[in-house]
Amino acid sequence: MRKIVAKNQRIEIAQEEIPLLKPAYILVKTKYSVISPGTELGMIENSSDREVPLGYSAMGEVVECGEGINNVKKGDLVACYGAPYVHHGEYLLVPRTLYAKVPKTVEAKEAALAGIGAIAIHALRIAKLQFGETIVVVGLGMLGQMIAKIANAAAYHVIACDLYEERVTMLAHDKGIRAFSSMEQMEEEILRSTGGHGADAVLLCTGGKRSPLTYESLKWIRNKGKVVIVGDVEPDFPRNLMFGKEAELLISRAGGPGRYDEVYEKQAIDYPYGFVRWTEGRNIAEYIRLVDKRRIDVQPLLKTEIAFNDVLEEFAQLRNKKTSTLTKIIRY
Repeated sequence: MRKIVAKNQRIEIAQEEIPLLKPAYILVKTKYSVISPGTELGMIENSSDREVPLGYSAMGEVVECGEGINNVKKGDLVACYGAPYVHHGEYLLVPRTLYAKVPKTVEAKEAALAGIGAIAIHALRIAKLQFGETIVVVGLGMLGQMIAKIANAAAYHVIACDLYEERVTMLAHDKGIRAFSSMEQMEEEILRSTGGHGADAVLLCTGGKRSPLTYESLKWIRNKGKVVIVGDVEPDFPRNLMFGKEAELLISRAGGPGRYDEVYEKQAIDYPYGFVRWTEGRNIAEYIRLVDKRRIDVQPLLKTEIAFNDVLEEFAQLRNKKTSTLTKIIRY
């Protein structure tokens, strides 16, 4: 089987044997996987002489089930998330804690975005919002788009901003989301819609070292409001504003409880439902439900599809910044 890897800051197609099935795992023949430009370009730049598989969100067909698997069978479609188990490869060996069954009413390419959906859902859970509160999403890349859509589906008041007009336009058909390409217009909307109190939470979905947005975000929140760092932002918060508002600074890490825990992922041992309600696996399933019930429309994120054989050229364009596409779907 073939898979895409980074090595010594280069992208390569590596060959290896199809993974051997294990108890509590399923073997998946990949149909689609999703390129996450920000994350994967960072992995390429930080790669050394060891091969690092790229990718983390995909979907495919179950070709074999390990001992103990009883929620899917051979021939079912599943959405899966979480490196190193999920990557840009023709076959994936996925633990039972990192996939969700895909109903026939969900398109295959929509299901491939499940990893992005799980990360977005977890970020909103970290914010601990209540019904009717106001959320500001800054940065409308793929993750910011998904967060804005899911927050709108949850009936929060959603204000969004990105300096790229084309990204703002992508949310034009999402009734209820007020999106702007100007910080000044966004700030005016925050003041107007909250009666001058400020937003309940700001989710930063941008990148940058010592970004001025971390300082600005404290101006946009209410007294005792929250700032959630979702993107690759280095915090630089002045104490006076944090102290004055008794603001909460929160970090959202990936797709939910279980991420990076070898017991949950590698050993495929789930957390007790009554104690950890929303794991990364359950967030995957919740994303699929939102798409299935048409609570969110992810079609604008699925405009560009490429064949597996064209992936190396596509990554070269991404590295040279010759494309502004948020993501591309790899077809196997």
